[in-house]
Amino acid sequence: MFDRRLVTHFDWVLVLTMGLVAMIGIANLYSATSSWGAVSTPIYVKQTYWLGLGVAIALGVCAISYRHLEYLGFLLYGGTVALLVVVLFFGKTSMGATRWIDLGVFNLQPSEIMKIVIIITLARYFSSQDNYQGYALHQLLIPFALLGLPALLIMKQPDLGTAMLVFFIGGTMALFAGIRRSALALIGLAGLGAACGGWFLLHGYQKQRIMTFLHPEKDPLGAGYHIIQSKIAVGSGGFLGKGFMAGTQSQLSFLPERHTDFAFSVFAEEWGFSGSLVLLLLYLFVIIWGIYIARRAADAFGMFLALGVVAMLFWHIVVNLGMVIGLLPVVGVPLPLFSYGGTSMITTMIGTGLLLNVSMRRFMF
Repeated sequence: MFDRRLVTHFDWVLVLTMGLVAMIGIANLYSATSSWGAVSTPIYVKQTYWLGLGVAIALGVCAISYRHLEYLGFLLYGGTVALLVVVLFFGKTSMGATRWIDLGVFNLQPSEIMKIVIIITLARYFSSQDNYQGYALHQLLIPFALLGLPALLIMKQPDLGTAMLVFFIGGTMALFAGIRRSALALIGLAGLGAACGGWFLLHGYQKQRIMTFLHPEKDPLGAGYHIIQSKIAVGSGGFLGKGFMAGTQSQLSFLPERHTDFAFSVFAEEWGFSGSLVLLLLYLFVIIWGIYIARRAADAFGMFLALGVVAMLFWHIVVNLGMVIGLLPVVGVPLPLFSYGGTSMITTMIGTGLLLNVSMRRFMF
């Protein structure tokens, strides 16, 4: 029997905020690609299609109680890891990376699915543990193993950005679950050692990205071109910006990848500091509202599920914005609802559906 309280508790605040960000993103894509020749379906129209599909999927996700996912967590994890293995042997290669499974109608990217699956899996694990004194280092071996296996498979594709995000999402959930100070200190030292030793495991282009991040001016027309042009675009926007479709870096095609990784650079140039501040406040509100949903969750699994989605959105925003202003290396992480990409849009909307699911069922015990 349908419970009418689900409609009463539908989270319109979250839906309207996410919808507003998505509409701003589509308008920004229209401006960023306005100078392109009309040889196929415009990018902003494709993004609108993906948004519509994402909304339908989000509604489908929130229609079925999230508690069913608690029992499917490890099955979903095993299935997605299997898909990552399939990618290594039979995946589609593009631009030197093997990240997709060609299904004919569309290309499936299991690494994006893993972002959602690792949230469900770790929410299942942490919610089943009664550990009120915080986790010791040996008690984190299982969560680290659950994180490490898919992260290694994703790095083999190679896709350092997504592997890093999977670790960040899982690490954030572990912090909320509670980690003892001694364990945190040891993890910090181990992470520092891994970062130093991991340099020798990176691919050549990944090392180049880090060196470009540290010294972009050494190769201004080559490896450093992207970040230099991005910082010029962001800085030239000033306080009020140059106006819609009036940014010189984007309209004159100086800024590469302006519809994907550097979509925010286009927005900052056109709307300046004031417009960027409004957009960042919208993102901040989404993060705070997600934490509010987690606090009101009816059970521990719902709380960790909401926190995982918030962590996914938070790290996407932080890493992308850090990239475009030169605070972080360029690792190809999209800005949620803003950068063009069907896979990114669907992943974000599935996360939104999970937040809605937890919020709508906060009265059910």
